[in-house]
Amino acid sequence: MIGESRSEFRLKNPPEDGISSVKFGPSSSQFLLVSSWDCSVRLYDVQANSMRTKYTHDRPVLDVSFQDAVHSFSGGLDNKLKMYDLNSNSESVLGSHDNAVRCVEYSNEVNVVLSGGWDGNVKMWDTRSSQCVGTLPQPDKVFTMSNVGEKLVVGTAGRKVFVWDLRNTAYIMQRRESNLKFQTRCIRCSPNKQGYVLSSIEGRVAVEYFDTAPEIQKKKYAFKCHRIKDNDIECIYPVNAISFHQVFNTFATGGSDGYVNIWDGFNKKRLCQFHRYNTGITSLCFSHDGSSLAIGSSYMYEQDVHPDPIPENNVYIRYVTDQETKPK
Repeated sequence: MIGESRSEFRLKNPPEDGISSVKFGPSSSQFLLVSSWDCSVRLYDVQANSMRTKYTHDRPVLDVSFQDAVHSFSGGLDNKLKMYDLNSNSESVLGSHDNAVRCVEYSNEVNVVLSGGWDGNVKMWDTRSSQCVGTLPQPDKVFTMSNVGEKLVVGTAGRKVFVWDLRNTAYIMQRRESNLKFQTRCIRCSPNKQGYVLSSIEGRVAVEYFDTAPEIQKKKYAFKCHRIKDNDIECIYPVNAISFHQVFNTFATGGSDGYVNIWDGFNKKRLCQFHRYNTGITSLCFSHDGSSLAIGSSYMYEQDVHPDPIPENNVYIRYVTDQETKPK
């Protein structure tokens, strides 16, 4: 049986359709939120390997985030941003977009929930008043976003990247273009606040820095990954997921090739590669202390000929070691 060992196990009661996002709680490796194309958001107690609660949207859910230990936010193809109280099992609609809600983040720094939509807007929400307190217009559909400190990095269609200062959203802090030639799939900011990592659908990852000084910009680079050679033919896979280790500033990537790699991006080294999972990796999340990595695995219908049967959807919890995650 793949992936069952002392260092890794599968969660029971996985979603019944594609897994869109896995997110650990802000200060505990015990609780994990999982959103899915089966229209559900599930809360798991990882230590007990049990599903604690589940709530639904009218249509598939594309992203989910914790605010604190007891409140979650989720959005998806029903265009709604939902808030859920995990203690009282009560839900409310915080607001909506004019198209699907693709990304949901919570900013501790400015105490707002951020939702990014296919309507080309990022909205800021005050959870206490349930009001939209700001709209940041983007030039195209929001595909991915990530928040560190006061900065928000937004990746849109057309390979555009925008850096916003959440304390002053009257203007865009930086307008950039992806250094990768193909569509952006995922962006994650580094915990040390120096930059971000961006992945594309064409088996590549770029390491970028916020500081625009020429000597800092010289450090940026991109590299190929999640590619498999078979009979002299190279298969190139989308890199769907990135998650940073909050302590070491190293990061994991997950691809449609079914592999998870861990990288020391600042020293340009791969630290390790896990075994191959039964289908593509759709989402990754390190716990706050870096002791655990949640791995969402689902087939994303990217092949011309679909496997038969379609691989099952699974969430794996892997207990990682310093040897796998610490810069050498």
